[in-house]
Amino acid sequence: MTGTAVEAEIRKFGALADRWWDPDGPMRPLHRMNPLRTGWIADRIARAHGRTGRDLSGLTLLDVGCGAGLASEAFARMGARVTGLDAAGEALEAARAHGAAGGLEIAYREGTPEDLAPTNETYDAVVALEVIEHVEDRAAFLGALAALAKPGGQVFLSTLNRTARSFLMAKVGAEYVLRMLPVGTHDWRMFVTPGELGAGLRRAGLAVTDLAGMTMDPLTGRWRETRDLGVNYLVAARRD
Repeated sequence: MTGTAVEAEIRKFGALADRWWDPDGPMRPLHRMNPLRTGWIADRIARAHGRTGRDLSGLTLLDVGCGAGLASEAFARMGARVTGLDAAGEALEAARAHGAAGGLEIAYREGTPEDLAPTNETYDAVVALEVIEHVEDRAAFLGALAALAKPGGQVFLSTLNRTARSFLMAKVGAEYVLRMLPVGTHDWRMFVTPGELGAGLRRAGLAVTDLAGMTMDPLTGRWRETRDLGVNYLVAARRD
């Protein structure tokens, strides 16, 4: 395997494969966040193709760092032709089994975006959700995402801002106090500010088109779109 994937990160998330689809398990925050982030992305893909609602019928989408397929399945149900890509083989096994049980046709592949870039495959949309904060070489990673988008295609990321508040909420609070995530899930030093991410996307040949914050209601556990980028946020970009 080549590219920007960190072996320790691959092993860490591969070990969670058998519990990935448990809504109350270690991936509970992603289960709760998923409707917001996939809906936000689908709205913008559909709009770019002159469609209303979240109709992604026939459009090609690459889900980078797909894990066991939470986002891949959501996009497939909206009609997209989804390819899920991940470096953790155990997670992909769980993804294939769950997708097959739900009657979904999703092409799951093991590897990194750098592995795919030389094939000249391109997609209408490329998404990488909660991935870049686990990546070793951000510039190479973003360059590969850009190469995998069609000319005029879109690239979407969601990640964590590197702020004092994100350290308290997403690292200390989520992992040690509330136990929402396994201890060691995140390294706060690898969190990415919007400015850093925007600059990296521009260097990769992508133009940022939208930004939004994601905020969780601590009483209900529901996530909503906000203007607050201080902890979790989404980015949309376009390849010229």
